[in-house]
Amino acid sequence: MALPKTMNALILKNEGYARDHSGTALEAMEPYVEKGTIEVPEPGPSQVLVKVALASINPSDVMFLKGLYGQPRKQGRPAGFEGVGEVVAAGADAQGLVGKRVAFATGLSNWGSWADYALAEAGAAIPIMDGVRDEDAAAMIVNPLTALAMFGIVKDEGEKAFVVTAGASQLCKLMIAVAKDEGYRPVAIVRRDDQIEPLKAIGAAHVLNAESADFDRRLAEVLGSERPRIFLDAVTGPLAAKVFHTMGKRARWIIYGRLDPETTPIIEPGQMIFMHKKIEGFWLTEWMRTAGNDKRMAAVIEAQKRFADGRWKTDVTAVVPLADAVERVAGELARPNGKVFIRP
Repeated sequence: MALPKTMNALILKNEGYARDHSGTALEAMEPYVEKGTIEVPEPGPSQVLVKVALASINPSDVMFLKGLYGQPRKQGRPAGFEGVGEVVAAGADAQGLVGKRVAFATGLSNWGSWADYALAEAGAAIPIMDGVRDEDAAAMIVNPLTALAMFGIVKDEGEKAFVVTAGASQLCKLMIAVAKDEGYRPVAIVRRDDQIEPLKAIGAAHVLNAESADFDRRLAEVLGSERPRIFLDAVTGPLAAKVFHTMGKRARWIIYGRLDPETTPIIEPGQMIFMHKKIEGFWLTEWMRTAGNDKRMAAVIEAQKRFADGRWKTDVTAVVPLADAVERVAGELARPNGKVFIRP
């Protein structure tokens, strides 16, 4: 297959990290990326070149664009951490993937998915079952594998109840569905009443609106009766601090995102001493490095089966053509409860 010399891409305009925290919402694409034409990259020995069919946009992508993620930007390279497409070329060590439809992640290659072609390490390219939609495959790695990995922490802890913030996020909806299937009791924290019933319908034992007048009372009641020990938090800030403070002995606050840029207080540090509470972080990239091949493969297979048989489904807000992405993406991301994708 003859490949073109150049391709269209959304190209990063900035280098490295930002000096100032500009918030977690994407106010516009123009300060961070521009549509342009660059050379099609050549895969290294352990890499694959993917013709992108669909690329997802995650909160981590937004943080990365703004220089607030734990990985530096490379000016002049395409953005985008994740997508789906066909492997059209590969290095010497990855020839077996040529011609396969794969879900892929680009974090190690720094050649992003918001382009006609993307580079990925072969180990981060997952062949996809025929029954999995592109919309599910393009969002196969970041959210589903994080959901399964963190639910594994809940299972290892041994308590049936656990707490999640950003309960209406795609990731939390996936986790809540798994929890229901296995008899666990998620306590989801949201910010709007219209998010309560849909989350209960998919398996949340309790859904609490952090903006409601009786939130503090309800939080104390639910946590007192359910006694969760794992708190999976994508928000941080004062809300998360309140939840952790209200939890009982041996609670573990596991932070995997920072949607609230406000300072995150520790309300009573003495709880770390006398109640044996802990604060820690979760990063999927680190989990992929350290979990072991058996755990990784089990998660990959489980995620694909759930999408293929309909137990999981990615809620789609919009699919934006790459040519229109600079103008449209910020507005589409402001709409609630679904994923936004870019199609080259």
